[in-house]
Amino acid sequence: MKEYGAYYFYPVTGGFGASGVPDVIACINGHFVGIEAKADMTKNKPTALQVKNLNHIKECGGTALVIDANNLDHLVNTLEKLK
Repeated sequence: MKEYGAYYFYPVTGGFGASGVPDVIACINGHFVGIEAKADMTKNKPTALQVKNLNHIKECGGTALVIDANNLDHLVNTLEKLK
């Protein structure tokens, strides 16, 4: 994220915040980005609540991604376009 000049943070709810929030929240060149990180999506899919939140981000004009080790290129390509 630093490489792309993004403002970003990792919201940790710890039982006090909203559930289903993406793992990374970022703003790149004025564009809202939510990233849900998974170790391996063949074994670990986003929950229904995570999907709902990611879809809401898209509906609001933001970018919502689910990224794992197998599609890091998608993340890089998206960030390059937003930079």
